[in-house]
Amino acid sequence: PPAFSADGTVTAGNSSPLNDGAVAVLVADEATAAGLGVTPLGRIVASAVAAVEPDRFSIAPIPAVRRALQRCGRTAESIDLWEINEAFAAMVLATLNGLPEVDPQRVNVNGGAIALGHPLGASAARAVVDLCRELRARGGGTGVACACIGVGQGIAVIVEVQ
Repeated sequence: PPAFSADGTVTAGNSSPLNDGAVAVLVADEATAAGLGVTPLGRIVASAVAAVEPDRFSIAPIPAVRRALQRCGRTAESIDLWEINEAFAAMVLATLNGLPEVDPQRVNVNGGAIALGHPLGASAARAVVDLCRELRARGGGTGVACACIGVGQGIAVIVEVQ
């Protein structure tokens, strides 16, 4: 079936473009990073996954974010920056609607997947690395990266950057 229907609201204009991409990210404890002489971009504070009905996949990041925040005892208001993957613009809007305490001015501050691309298999790592780099540029802080995944799954990670 076609990706877009003639009478639909999801269009090529509000969807991320087709992109190629590859990524390699090293996740290690502090001792291993020090032993390798690597300066970490940030520290993973918490992560979580969640699932909803497959046809409601665009809201799946909401319970994942709430679960990750709960695991580290934080609130959405305490988060400095957010990367919400936008395979479609409506997904960011749905996530913000379900997390009304999130300040939209702190979301995708350098553009999201519609502007930067959504290479399958690399987009989550792109979001986390971009988030850590922006937090570092601002002098440090805490950030959340989240995404929906096909068939109703959502994922969220909370990072701290010094």
